[in-house]
Amino acid sequence: MSEIDRIDRRILDLLQRDGRITNAELAQRVGIPATSMSDRLKRLQKHGYILGFTARIDPHRVGLGLLVFVEVSLDKTTPDAFEKFSRAVRHAPEILECHMVAGGFDYLVKARVTDMAHYRSFLGDVLLNMPGVAETRTFPVMEEVKPDAPLPI
Repeated sequence: MSEIDRIDRRILDLLQRDGRITNAELAQRVGIPATSMSDRLKRLQKHGYILGFTARIDPHRVGLGLLVFVEVSLDKTTPDAFEKFSRAVRHAPEILECHMVAGGFDYLVKARVTDMAHYRSFLGDVLLNMPGVAETRTFPVMEEVKPDAPLPI
């Protein structure tokens, strides 16, 4: 499936906004029969357009009120160093996202912790002990302006 049509895009847009919408409601909102909706959803999942369904949790309600972004520079930039760092990142539950970037540092890490004391512990015990980490720069988030926007489909 290389292309999706206008109806598929509408389905994806609606699902991003309400992942609990019923197939019947979704079919009604896009104007197709429910049986067609079921087939389209299966196809969109099979071809990787829909990666899964999750619940969005309020991080403050579960004690994870501090969001930080961390620039990470490695001591060397080789495929082996990238792989070792990436493998370590996947095992750190505090890390929500990690992106290899071009520019003045190697990775941008998004992490969530309880507070600054927890972050200090995470930084010293986890992040700085990951393979190849030479330097970090931390940016604590003061206000989340647009945290979870749907993709502009």
